[in-house]
Amino acid sequence: MAGHSQFKNIMHRKGAQDARRGRQFAKLIREITVSAKQGLPDPAANPRLRAAIQAARKENMPKDTVDRAVKKASTGGGGGDDYVEVRYEGYGPNGVALIVEALTDNRNRTASEVRAAFNKYGGALGETNSVSFMFERLAVIRYPAAAASADGMLDAAIEAGADNVESSDEWHEITGAPDSLSAMQDALESRFGASDSAKFDWRPRTSVPLDEEAATSVLKLLDVLDELDDVQNVYANFDLPESLLQKLSA
Repeated sequence: MAGHSQFKNIMHRKGAQDARRGRQFAKLIREITVSAKQGLPDPAANPRLRAAIQAARKENMPKDTVDRAVKKASTGGGGGDDYVEVRYEGYGPNGVALIVEALTDNRNRTASEVRAAFNKYGGALGETNSVSFMFERLAVIRYPAAAASADGMLDAAIEAGADNVESSDEWHEITGAPDSLSAMQDALESRFGASDSAKFDWRPRTSVPLDEEAATSVLKLLDVLDELDDVQNVYANFDLPESLLQKLSA
């Protein structure tokens, strides 16, 4: 298991869950607001908004909370015009490459907070595109394994325009170009119903193996970044053995 998914797996098993849930709701509302303002307020015609709403539902956000965020954005009352998208790139401990996506109404504040986190935990911010070439930007859709056989999902995904499918005992993960997310969702939902998740993701092309000491430092940095109000997503290209993942998650 690599990078970001490992980090999220560990964080879901640790910490103050109520506080973390509150921060997650705030970030999802911000993403919904910005997505609705930058495109149409109709999720069927706005893939980014559709993905944001699906992420909110996965986190059990009440439907009326989602609807209010979309309505405020579409009527000009959501404040989303004040937010700009910013991407930071750099290196953490042990040469791990990181991409940090943020939505902010104050670039100076956000840059200062992100830089301070990198510096505190032995990392360093780089220039734009200094590490993104080590990642691939993808549309990612997940279905539970019970939704279809591996061959059935593969056939359907190919017809939907996907580039790849990976199936396990738990999941089918369908990936494709970012601009294919909406078309893939429509085609797959017509066959299998709603997916478990649909989103845009940065996936590392290569991974950096970590021992326990390095992993502890990297995870501390990722945790601090994830708790910043303006930070929406953090991606990293590290890899941990399952045994070490279980130990750190205990």
